[in-house]
Amino acid sequence: MIIWSDMEFGQLPFVFLLISNIHSGHTDERPKVKVSIKPDQHVFRGERVTLRCDIDGEGVTSWKYSWYKDGSNSVFSELQEHTFSSVTESDAGKYSCYGAERGGSRTSHISDEVTLTVSDKPRAVLSVSPQKWLTEGDPVTLICEVKGSSTGWTFSWFTLTVLSDSSNHYQLLSDSSRGAGGNYTVSSAALNHTGVYVCRAERGKPAFYTTYSNTQPLWVTGVSPPVSLIISPSRTQHFTLVSLSLSCEDKSNSKRWRVRRYTDNKQLEDCLISNWGSQTGSTCKISSTVPSDTGVYWCQSESGENYHPVNITVHIGVILESPVHPVTEGDSLNLCCLYPYTRPPNLRADFYKDGSLIQSQTTEMIISTVSKSHEGFYYCKHPERGESPKSWISVRGVSNELSHSESQISVLHTLSSVLTVCPYLLVTVVLIFKCCGMRVTSVEEEETSV
Repeated sequence: MIIWSDMEFGQLPFVFLLISNIHSGHTDERPKVKVSIKPDQHVFRGERVTLRCDIDGEGVTSWKYSWYKDGSNSVFSELQEHTFSSVTESDAGKYSCYGAERGGSRTSHISDEVTLTVSDKPRAVLSVSPQKWLTEGDPVTLICEVKGSSTGWTFSWFTLTVLSDSSNHYQLLSDSSRGAGGNYTVSSAALNHTGVYVCRAERGKPAFYTTYSNTQPLWVTGVSPPVSLIISPSRTQHFTLVSLSLSCEDKSNSKRWRVRRYTDNKQLEDCLISNWGSQTGSTCKISSTVPSDTGVYWCQSESGENYHPVNITVHIGVILESPVHPVTEGDSLNLCCLYPYTRPPNLRADFYKDGSLIQSQTTEMIISTVSKSHEGFYYCKHPERGESPKSWISVRGVSNELSHSESQISVLHTLSSVLTVCPYLLVTVVLIFKCCGMRVTSVEEEETSV
């Protein structure tokens, strides 16, 4: 005989409850129970989390709910909805629910266990597709994710800016709504999309925020930007302990420009308020380069427009001398391998493109007529001095504007030729008509005399 009169109903082990239901004759009639967790089964420390027990039982006006955790016989809550106002790791576990009719004999099935996972504060993760280096007009998508959790999040998008005290600040994008669903898509990248981006996710009420994501830069180059970044010496790779000048050249002189950079250690910095360079007018000078100067440099206007990013590498040892700006199809490309501790600095070295050897033991590699197929990563390697960093050589086609201009020049040339010939044609036509008129007059006079 089983005696449970001295036990509270809510503390009965699951097996006793099952036996009770069998003896009461409700085995086939017991309603099913569904347990749900909001906002998600995977949550983060500090979030507001609600467990809800729903029983599909017709004819029952009131249920007494019993919540169990991790297979324990102890009831920790008798509410249909149990809320953790600020969940912690200790609240993680497997939860199930059971119901009994208040004032009646009906009972429910015991629900399947639902697992609640609690992790430390989440961080959004930002990535770029298809790539961070773009040509004006290319499509690009910034993708923001919360690793391990995808339910109920909304996303905000920011650009990284530098304040007057050199600290970094996140500025919300005015069109941040385009990032709904975790994707911020630009169908046609413009030059001023150049910049450093971050994202953040939130969910629930009150709002629970992730930390800011990793930074993710976008670099957009164009055929004819309104301002050019002029680098001296004119190459993308530089030796250490040398001076380097970067100037923002605006042909219209319509704006004042500042040189900014995003270094390999993920720092956004402004030359005007830095301790690594000094800016006079629109020119930034680095007196003695060091490897930490490696990064992307560009020009920014007073209104915040970013143009003409250039990837600069400062390296101890062998460097590759390559053009700063994209090479136009049909032009020539010259590459040299340099070493600071020899005179002259040119080395006889091997040249590589995208990891494949393309020319061996020469001081200079020359491609007389560049095509789009020559675009890629180049570096040089010396058997004793080592190898240079890789540099991306970009190849651009002849622009539509240039083709249109050439077409206009051709038309003007043809028109000019026609106009040059026209006076001679006109004189010839007049003489022909005059001769014809004289012949007609002569014939008429002869007929009259006859």
